[in-house]
Amino acid sequence: MVGAVVSGFEGRSGSKGVGNKKMSVCEERKDGANMAQLETPGALPARESELREAFLSQVDIIPGGERLRKCIQCGTCTGSCPVSYAMDLSPREVIARFRAGDIESILRSRTIWICASCYQCTARCPVEIKITDLLYALKRVAMDKKIRPRQFPVYRLSEAFVRSVKWFGRNFEMGLLTEFLLRSRRWLDLIRMVPLGLKMMRAGRLGLWPERIKARSDLLKIIERAEAIERPQEPVPQRPVGDVVGYDAIQS
Repeated sequence: MVGAVVSGFEGRSGSKGVGNKKMSVCEERKDGANMAQLETPGALPARESELREAFLSQVDIIPGGERLRKCIQCGTCTGSCPVSYAMDLSPREVIARFRAGDIESILRSRTIWICASCYQCTARCPVEIKITDLLYALKRVAMDKKIRPRQFPVYRLSEAFVRSVKWFGRNFEMGLLTEFLLRSRRWLDLIRMVPLGLKMMRAGRLGLWPERIKARSDLLKIIERAEAIERPQEPVPQRPVGDVVGYDAIQS
């Protein structure tokens, strides 16, 4: 289905497949996207252009990020991924949807949160695309824009972990799990895990109260400094165009 969208955008205008696909995507959204604009190959609504520009800005700072335009849709990345079975969009389909001008569906997917960071896709890509880094770039955009996958609150686990480290200087497992399950409204799961938690506490593997590290303020300074340091950027001859569909948005 995605292949039809891609070929439709790259083929002649007025393709029926493009209109039908984009209408179905639009029906799932409630951002008031202009239907006529969606049906026009090469034209993106303002929301999609904004997300696209944010993603391409992340691509700029990935060494070799422009190789994304060299994707041949061979599927090696998907075949190499050990967790692709749990993804709603395969790594190959993520790039296909980028080509089709549908970044918002990528940001709302589970895929960018499920990635195990094993770098198998990057290591085996025949054109050396840094797919793992691109998925991280998409995750950063999703976090900045507060776009969350529906019925898949794994992002809450990430947020709870960061808060725990900043508060205590280390991960407080009991607090992490409790906060995640409560914020995810999975109260029954929390009750079911009580017997396991008691066994782990008796074995000395789980603490009931958090312990702060010494010199936590020094750790916070390191984190603040790391967040302030800009990552090294490769020279970019020209800024990418945020309202262009397909690989033409990435400057070679």
